[in-house]
Amino acid sequence: MLPNVCIFDDFLKDPSAARQKALELVANPMENRGNYPGQMSGKPLEIQGLSETVSRLLNVKLAAAADTVHSHCRLTLKNDRGRSGVHIDPCQYSGILFLSDEANSKGGTDFFRHRRTGLDYVPTRADQMLKAGYSDPNRLIEEVVNRDSNSPAKWERTMRVPMRFNRLVLFNPWMFHNAGPAFGTDAASGRLVCLMFFNRAL
Repeated sequence: MLPNVCIFDDFLKDPSAARQKALELVANPMENRGNYPGQMSGKPLEIQGLSETVSRLLNVKLAAAADTVHSHCRLTLKNDRGRSGVHIDPCQYSGILFLSDEANSKGGTDFFRHRRTGLDYVPTRADQMLKAGYSDPNRLIEEVVNRDSNSPAKWERTMRVPMRFNRLVLFNPWMFHNAGPAFGTDAASGRLVCLMFFNRAL
């Protein structure tokens, strides 16, 4: 069973080179901005042996999740706004590598509890779902995650993993989460991350 949250500091051997490459990538963003604030790189950040390293750290064989923006980078500035807030991810395990300049790093990644249901993740067991008043996970996702995504009063923040340069956070994608506050006024001072989405390797 995969752990809910793992934190690995000093993940990359040469994080400064990765940061520079990430900045180059976000300078050429995707045309479709997506649901989340900021700009997403049009191409992924190549991290040699990423899936193998994460698999070794978690002691389970993982691979990049198809049809996701695995290893793409996102730059978010203080005044950027998106269409979605609290969310879940379409994979079996998520990761985020913090690449913001250490001097400017603020916030992090936030995790939440839904006030009405008391849930902090989408249950995988029928009894847990029934306790929250649902029998269908799709209905739960629609009425809890999608409907209340942008309603801060509906959520209670339970944890923030602080941003730190070259820190990798791996977590259960079914946990309700969102990026912490954005910051900065340009690429050099903004919130810069590399997003990861894994599935179990076949």
